[in-house]
Amino acid sequence: MRLEINSLGELTERNQYKKILVEYLNEHFDELDAESQKRLDKNPLRILDSKNPEMQQLINNAPKLMDCLDENSRHHFETFCDGLDALSIPYTVNPKLVRGLDYYGHTVFEWVTDQLGSQATICAGGRYDKLVEQLGGSATPAVGFALGMERILLLMETLGLLPLTQQNNSVFIISTTDTGMKVSMALAESIRSTHPTLDVFVNTAGGSFKSQFKRADKSGARLALILGEDEVSSKKVSIKDLRSDIEQRAVEQSEINQILVDYLA
Repeated sequence: MRLEINSLGELTERNQYKKILVEYLNEHFDELDAESQKRLDKNPLRILDSKNPEMQQLINNAPKLMDCLDENSRHHFETFCDGLDALSIPYTVNPKLVRGLDYYGHTVFEWVTDQLGSQATICAGGRYDKLVEQLGGSATPAVGFALGMERILLLMETLGLLPLTQQNNSVFIISTTDTGMKVSMALAESIRSTHPTLDVFVNTAGGSFKSQFKRADKSGARLALILGEDEVSSKKVSIKDLRSDIEQRAVEQSEINQILVDYLA
């Protein structure tokens, strides 16, 4: 699978871009297929998502939404890309990746594969920052996605993957600083790669150590991995057994995967 991403910016920026895009597409109206001609007035962004091979050159030459984004939206997207880079997650920026609904904003993404023919998209989503507000609630930052269970099962079968087994043990990573959060995300990915059947929770809601320990306990996790300022600066992580009286101890971050093998055994 591969990850494709794009930024839709804010609604005002998309509306500005739509005018530019519609002007360009009207100049090439006769080159549009029937479906795209229907979409031109109602949902012009979806034309960029057309899979018609005869229209790909026209779409590739179309104005880019990224050129209409202001400094804040560009910074938002660059920060997201920095996060992917920090986790060593490869991705492709696809300017043709769009959504036709106004509750989307900023980041959109799709996980796609070349193993299932035309059924290429496995998972698709993005930021839903305007959705709750459109439904009558207060402004609520959000993210959402949809994935195709049948496609995932078919892909697993195609690749010869066995279903993941359940495991009672799990870990909850706690951090209280922005730097600690970055380290915790990278540490979580390392643990998941080494222990694919282990549930790894990462706190992303902030809060004090006390409140985060409450979340860790409520999650049912066996271990809390703590990344405070001291641990981050010394490249260590503290291990706290939430289900026994074993004394908390600090270990090297580079050793955590082997320690988990021994500890959870």
